[in-house]
Amino acid sequence: VFGVKWTCVLEVASHFVILKLSPALSTHTHSASERAVESLSMLTIRGLRAGTAVETRLLWLASPLTNLHMATIAAPPSVIAIVAHTRHMEACSLCSFRPPVLEPADCRNAGVWAGARPVHERSGRNREVDGMRGREGFVNNKFVVLWNSNVMPTVLRGLQRRRCSGRRGFSAVFASVKEPVIAKPSSGRRASKEGTSNPDDKLASLRRCFETAGGIGIDAYIIPSEDPHQSEFIADCFMRRAYISGFTGSAGTAVVTKDKAALWTDGRYFLQAEKQLGPEWQLMRAGLPGVPTYSEWLQYTLAQGSKVGIDPFLFSSQEAAELKHSLLKNDHELIPLEDMNLVDQVWGESRPSLPSAPLRVHHIKFAGVDVATKLENLRRDLLHIGASAMVVTMLDEVAWLLNLRGNDVPHSPVSYAYAIVEPSIATLFVDESKITAEVSSHLRHFGVEIKAYDMLLPDLERLAKMGAKVLLDASRVSMAIVNCFNNACSTYYENLCQNRKEEHRNGPAARSNITQERVDQELSGPEGIYNASPITLSKAIKNASELDGMKQAHLRDAAAITEFWDWLEKQIASEEGALTEVEVADALLKFRAKQTGFLDTSFDTICGSGGNGAIIHYRAEAESCSVVSNQKLLLLDSGGQYVDGTTDITRTVHFGMPTAQQKECFTRVLQGHIAIDKAVFPEDTPGFVLDVLARSSLWKIGLDYRHGTGHGVGAALNVHEGPHSISARYGNMNGLKAGMIVSNEPGYYEDGAFGIRIENLLAVCEVKTANNYGGMTFLGFERLTMFPFQVSPLVGGDALEWLRVNTSPIAS
Repeated sequence: VFGVKWTCVLEVASHFVILKLSPALSTHTHSASERAVESLSMLTIRGLRAGTAVETRLLWLASPLTNLHMATIAAPPSVIAIVAHTRHMEACSLCSFRPPVLEPADCRNAGVWAGARPVHERSGRNREVDGMRGREGFVNNKFVVLWNSNVMPTVLRGLQRRRCSGRRGFSAVFASVKEPVIAKPSSGRRASKEGTSNPDDKLASLRRCFETAGGIGIDAYIIPSEDPHQSEFIADCFMRRAYISGFTGSAGTAVVTKDKAALWTDGRYFLQAEKQLGPEWQLMRAGLPGVPTYSEWLQYTLAQGSKVGIDPFLFSSQEAAELKHSLLKNDHELIPLEDMNLVDQVWGESRPSLPSAPLRVHHIKFAGVDVATKLENLRRDLLHIGASAMVVTMLDEVAWLLNLRGNDVPHSPVSYAYAIVEPSIATLFVDESKITAEVSSHLRHFGVEIKAYDMLLPDLERLAKMGAKVLLDASRVSMAIVNCFNNACSTYYENLCQNRKEEHRNGPAARSNITQERVDQELSGPEGIYNASPITLSKAIKNASELDGMKQAHLRDAAAITEFWDWLEKQIASEEGALTEVEVADALLKFRAKQTGFLDTSFDTICGSGGNGAIIHYRAEAESCSVVSNQKLLLLDSGGQYVDGTTDITRTVHFGMPTAQQKECFTRVLQGHIAIDKAVFPEDTPGFVLDVLARSSLWKIGLDYRHGTGHGVGAALNVHEGPHSISARYGNMNGLKAGMIVSNEPGYYEDGAFGIRIENLLAVCEVKTANNYGGMTFLGFERLTMFPFQVSPLVGGDALEWLRVNTSPIAS
């Protein structure tokens, strides 16, 4: 920031954060440092006890402390300020801090020690500066004092005058705590109008299961959206969160305690969740300031030392580890219930059966690369990583690797299966009733064995006994799979130790068999190699055949959509009667189904008229949907799965006269869309760098949208795939590469009024530039979607020329 490097050093007991300047600061002037301070954005610290949340801004951090510049000091009541002598903070680790129970009111009084229990015999004394008391303590022999932020100016002036009272390595911390902003119980207004509602029988049944769960009982249960493969779209039998809560959105997590029930979802589903959740459920609007995560909520909702149950097949290993660590802050215990899912017990016989649709071979003319080549490339990647085997758990990765497609999951041509790849063999774990003669011949040709779906865990134990080093993508492989392999590894080494003891008891003759080669071989035993799946990137970069298939699919899709919009426009203009959102979506499906190679929709069609368009992932229901008319904006987001490609397109139209506000918002969304489409950027640029192009026009009038601008798309596979994206969330550092496919879909939404989104799919490609700075390769986008926009009369300049070129009729 302004040439000054800032480093987040550490989190202290989840109550405040210490930031320090890098040593390079000493070479900068105070004015440059001031600008850096002023440019820092607000931070939110979550995880405080009693459900508290803190807004923080670094006001000043000096090195040395005597260089405080008072002009930078301002102290609103909800600010944490940190002052540190960085030379003595380099080696200071505060990870040993364990916070005491902290009530919100405690931090409103000056001199409260909120940092930690004292960890030094001299800790815990009051320290006074100019009449203001702070609480002092030592951590790793580093001296820390906490004051409340409302006394900060007085204390800082005293510290500056006294130069820390001669104490070296001194840190002054100022903190205050504000109450969290938490959503009120969902549907509260509706419940009050309808009178007292009946108790939720499903919740009551689930809570009765708490008593005996795991043989020890639990105090809370977490129900995620995922299936055992961490899929976005899941089969009906795995829709446990939807069953127990009534919320049918694709993203969300439900948490049920003995007396509370809450559901977390993101901004795409706030309005939908508010409509669908019953009065006993509390909607937690994830991502909004002050709304805790579900792990934080459990920390202060449950009594200390409670037990939280999960199904370990539904949580990735990484997610489960983070959850376990978070719960430990209040001595809660995470209980993996491996042999039961409590929602299934409530669901009982009415739970849908497991899908059993047959597999099919994805033809080489669409796949572009055969299975043998893909396996060879994967084994080369594994060797480079240091692994001898890999467990493939993501359904689209199994399908891509083996050139197979299925029909187990709505909207995604995949089948429930696992795969293990070893140096000389590969194994597919799948319900063998799904294997047709063609699929069996295809797999045998490439040396792929077939085993039952539930044989995966025993096969992992076999790998451990063989001493295999297995690649496990912790962000995708379930906790149950990782636990199984780790337990098998532990058994291997325990048996090794036991064998050594037996050989030593048997005397010199037995010990003579222990050679150095044997010792090295045994000690180089089984191991989990935790690394991202190499398949993810290979699958994301489409080959020439896959790109051609995507183009052909989009051409046929555009023909269907053109025919559909022509029909719809005539229907709206006629006097034959109004169409509902459901009828419009059904009609679009019929037009698509007439196209060669059409298989299914790539997701549930989002047809939102008027205020329903503001529900980002809206799903119309026949009994409650709106009528499409020439008086309201219509947002239509749809896609198709074809044998050779996957499509995703959104258009927003008005069949009458939009308001001035709607025109301006539509125009600014369109300007953002065009800016992304025209972008030129260096190879490996992360998507978040481009995101500002889509939002800039909206930002100029104080508007924005609560979703990403672009997601990856599979080739005749999942409509959402990674690792790349275009999003304001800068955590995804995966760079864009030629051959990737990404959506371009900025939007704007006014709750209860209208929604606007414009979406095309783009292929990342190399572009020729006038210069070639540093030998860099520059990339741009090739448009795959071939359907025009409704044109805004407010667009001008380069955007208008872009519209003219890209909405002109195709020459015959």
